[in-house]
Amino acid sequence: MDKRTILAVVLSLAVLFTYQIFFAKPPVPPREQSPKGQTQQPVAPADHASVAQPAKAAVAQPLSTRPAKKVLRKEEPPKDITVETANYTAIFSTRGAALKSFRLKKYNEECAKCAQDIWPAIKQFAFGGKQPAQGRRNAPVELVAVKNDTPYPLALTFPDSLTDVAADSIYEADKMQLNLTADKQAQRLTFTRVFESGVKIEKIFTFNPDDYSINLEVRVHNLTNAPVTQIPSLNWYEYIDPQKEPERYSSIGPVAYVSNVIKRKKAQEISAESSVGPDVSWGGYERKYFMAVVIPPDPSLATLGMSKDADNVVTVSIKEAKSEIAPGQSASINYHLFIGPKDYTLLKKMGLSLQEAIEFESRIPGLKWLSIGLLLFMKLMYQYVGNYGIAIIVLTILIKVVFWPLGNLSYKSMKEMQKIQPKINELREKYKNDQAKLGQETMALYKEHKINPLGGCLPILIQIPVFIGLYNTLLYAIELRHSPFFGWIQDLSAKDPYYITPIIMGASQFIQQKMTPSTDPNMAKMMLLMPIIFTFIFLNFPSGLVLYWLINNLLSIGQQIYINKKFN
Repeated sequence: MDKRTILAVVLSLAVLFTYQIFFAKPPVPPREQSPKGQTQQPVAPADHASVAQPAKAAVAQPLSTRPAKKVLRKEEPPKDITVETANYTAIFSTRGAALKSFRLKKYNEECAKCAQDIWPAIKQFAFGGKQPAQGRRNAPVELVAVKNDTPYPLALTFPDSLTDVAADSIYEADKMQLNLTADKQAQRLTFTRVFESGVKIEKIFTFNPDDYSINLEVRVHNLTNAPVTQIPSLNWYEYIDPQKEPERYSSIGPVAYVSNVIKRKKAQEISAESSVGPDVSWGGYERKYFMAVVIPPDPSLATLGMSKDADNVVTVSIKEAKSEIAPGQSASINYHLFIGPKDYTLLKKMGLSLQEAIEFESRIPGLKWLSIGLLLFMKLMYQYVGNYGIAIIVLTILIKVVFWPLGNLSYKSMKEMQKIQPKINELREKYKNDQAKLGQETMALYKEHKINPLGGCLPILIQIPVFIGLYNTLLYAIELRHSPFFGWIQDLSAKDPYYITPIIMGASQFIQQKMTPSTDPNMAKMMLLMPIIFTFIFLNFPSGLVLYWLINNLLSIGQQIYINKKFN
């Protein structure tokens, strides 16, 4: 293999290792919806004394989908209702019959046992300045991020129809507290309000004690003497703190599963009101490891809208089709909610393709399934060894066993290439003015000595998909979040805080490079720069990925020693 070929392979590897393959896809413009009938039920007799001018309920009035800030009703301050399960603590508010707080009991905001990153301290010591705050290490993950003057998530609105059903309307609750930790039975929480337009809204939440799913039934009762038009919209509001640095390597913002394809958009990139759908199987708001999504009753009629206002509040809305409710009748809409971790096994069991939200997808076909396969294998090994770091080492050894024959062929090919290099140099000198003849004679020489010129690079190229697949697994699988190895490595999904393993990895790669047969002294010197380049690239990679590459290097050194002794 000549200098240009080797240089091209080296540069391609460097680009592949650093190139980020995760890109948001543009939203699909909405299509026209054909409304279907919704379940209608007779309305029980109601006290119309509190209903003013009911006949005006059927008049449609425009309302922007952008959440409007409204002053709370002074006569009825909002109240909080706490819901406790084994998995989370949720606080609902009568303001909007919506979610004020949702904290996950099994996940912390930061790794409690992780060592502090030494680099900010070095920069602070060397260059001065304020050192970043360390954060709350023992605080449970909070999935609700709102400002005091904005609506709460899961607020219900009716754009372009029932304009007085605002996101901050005050409801009445039938309970002030629910505890599902002792009683392992599903429990309900009902919010009710009669509005001046002549409709009565009921929001009935049903909580499951064993998982992160919640059922929500919305009942709209027409208490007037005229048909009422409704266009329901269930909204999730998320405040984006402009002072907070966006999380790296992840799409944080609206996400939806539309026509069996994931659609996602980063919150920072939302500039105008837009929508995707219909045929929205589910949609909501995602973070790197967590998400809050709504599963509509009929995906074919649902669309997902997204917008961001001047106060950096992102609104994600699951909108249903327009329908009418006859006088004295009611309509019910049954939503399913999932608010919790992106745990592949947990999401897969729900059977709604929610696991597609995990960012395993790749622009290289097949790598998504490779990432899932690697994750499932590591989870299987974890059941036996109890440590994901050890599981990664076992996985690395098995991968090396699979590629062992290819490695032997690679080293053998490089040895043979080294032997015939003087003859190749003679051909280059002899046919330096005839490139076509040089190529023919060179290939004839390879054929004569039974050498594959790509044999030295093929094993490395084959391992690149494994590397990228494992990279996705370690970066996005919540199972590895805050998962310890030993000592200072307490989070295999995060970088080594002291940069010890990347440096050791670079040293092992330098030794491996020195042992690798070379056909060109100048190229060999240039290749010695690769361990330095790789060390800097790997400084911010997940420590689990660095561990894989380090163990792979050590095994490769051992294999090279074995091949060298065999040839000698």
